[in-house]
Amino acid sequence: MTEGVRTSLSNSHATGPGRTPLLGLERLPDGAFAEVEVVIDGDAESLILYRDGDHVRAWLNICPHAGRRLDWAPGQFLKSKEGLLVCAAHGASFELAQGECVAGPCRGESLRTVVVNVRDGAVWLD
Repeated sequence: MTEGVRTSLSNSHATGPGRTPLLGLERLPDGAFAEVEVVIDGDAESLILYRDGDHVRAWLNICPHAGRRLDWAPGQFLKSKEGLLVCAAHGASFELAQGECVAGPCRGESLRTVVVNVRDGAVWLD
């Protein structure tokens, strides 16, 4: 089976984690979100990528409240006026430094972090 990467910003496919970048950094504007689908430990996973300057944070695209995706449509995320990531299903709000829920039904819980790094102008699964 071929492992691959699909992003909300393109339809390109990769050959597997660690061998092909998830996304070119230039395709993710500062302060923006993107969704990518990757295979991690044999399971297909949807990830949220968030760019903060030259750094990118990543989390599993799963709300800890009810296990649903946070995007309202694939790759379309809600961001509050306060700069929080908002779950489209139940309104849980997550700060973007650590992914902690600061308001809503799962207050105090956190999104599951996925380690990524930026090198050679691209975002890579670590």
